[in-house]
Amino acid sequence: MSGHATPIRMTSHKSGPLSGQADVPGDKSISHRSLILGALAVGETVITGLLEGEDVLDTARAMRAFGAEVTRDEVGTWHVHGVGVGGFCEPETVIDCGNSGTGVRLIIGAVATCPITATFTGDASLNKRPMARVTDPLTLFGARAVGRSGGRLPMTIVGAADPVPVRYTVPVPSAQVKSAVLFAGLNAPGQTVVIEQEATRDHTERMLAGFGAEIVTQETDEGRVITLTGQPELNPQTIVVPRDPSSAAFPVCAAIITPGSDVLVPNIGLNPTRAGLFTTLREMGADLSYENPREEGGEPVADLRARFSPDLKGIEVPPARAASMIDEYPVLSVVAAFAQGKTVMRGVKELRVKESDRIEAMAAGLRAGGVEVEDGPDWWIVTGLGHGNVPGGQTCASHLDHRIAMSFMVMGMATQDPVSVDDASPIATSFPIFEGLMADLGADIRRD
Repeated sequence: MSGHATPIRMTSHKSGPLSGQADVPGDKSISHRSLILGALAVGETVITGLLEGEDVLDTARAMRAFGAEVTRDEVGTWHVHGVGVGGFCEPETVIDCGNSGTGVRLIIGAVATCPITATFTGDASLNKRPMARVTDPLTLFGARAVGRSGGRLPMTIVGAADPVPVRYTVPVPSAQVKSAVLFAGLNAPGQTVVIEQEATRDHTERMLAGFGAEIVTQETDEGRVITLTGQPELNPQTIVVPRDPSSAAFPVCAAIITPGSDVLVPNIGLNPTRAGLFTTLREMGADLSYENPREEGGEPVADLRARFSPDLKGIEVPPARAASMIDEYPVLSVVAAFAQGKTVMRGVKELRVKESDRIEAMAAGLRAGGVEVEDGPDWWIVTGLGHGNVPGGQTCASHLDHRIAMSFMVMGMATQDPVSVDDASPIATSFPIFEGLMADLGADIRRD
């Protein structure tokens, strides 16, 4: 059961052509960071286009608990009056981050170098997810973390009273770990250095620079070296959040596999560290084009037009691309089921420790729907059946994972028989308008 809603069984039926404009929500990664950095700035940060899903709303509540003033006006614009770097106050209650791994890991990073103590928890799914990958480097600053066995929530963070800067090489590609260390480095004197051997999404670096932090990124033999000078005064910003490429993935992929479809998804963020799915779909033969490319708020954006693509081919996705599309592999595996031949996905062990074990969850659901899947610790292969040949007819477990639930709803739009999920309530964490938006495009998704 979700921490925010009762279970909702949902079934996706074979759809006619999808058409129209899909105005997907704001980018989740940028929304989280906008609230946190706004809370660490001095003055008022104004945010438009913020994703108002449960994950981000939980982060907004957390920022209030740490002393920032966070409000939403009648037209949907958010206003954050920050407390300054190192200015978080000790919260009076436990911080509940719901289902959001991004939210809790970034906030823990920001708290780690403040001289306060805070306890974090989440829903049943989040409390199973490993936090040691974040808390281990934070102890280098002088913070302490006490949690359940395996480094899991609930967890209490005792912030460093006299933080020291660190030099840290991220052991696995993770924008969350990198960002947590950088956020901790904000309140440490001197220079904090983070080294990425494999580049991950760079929203944190872009936004830190936008807020006035001194941050330098260099490509070296060690990898990408990010150097942050600590204890800046962050300047408040006016932020326009681009629409989320991870959310855009669902109407885009639905249009590609549903006969006769032609869907426009406007104003999508195309940061190179996030756009790997769209490159992959085009390599598979998808009719996907970028219209009106431009830059907004330091981020590249464009309008995406996706049309039905009956001649998709399986490909081998380059492992180096994984970091730029890690959240999109579940819905890519659905598209792969409608392609001809094998789609091979390697270097994706991060999928095992997301909101669910996403490889296992998708493999089980796809197999139940008549699709052959092979998988290992950090790879999986989907053997496509081609357009019109995927049986469907299964009920899939969502495992409290919004992307698993939405991926199987996309699958059911083009299978021979309907596809159900046992609980679609987690969709509200990232894409609260999913049902209505897909219905407006012509999808036949019903609550049972």
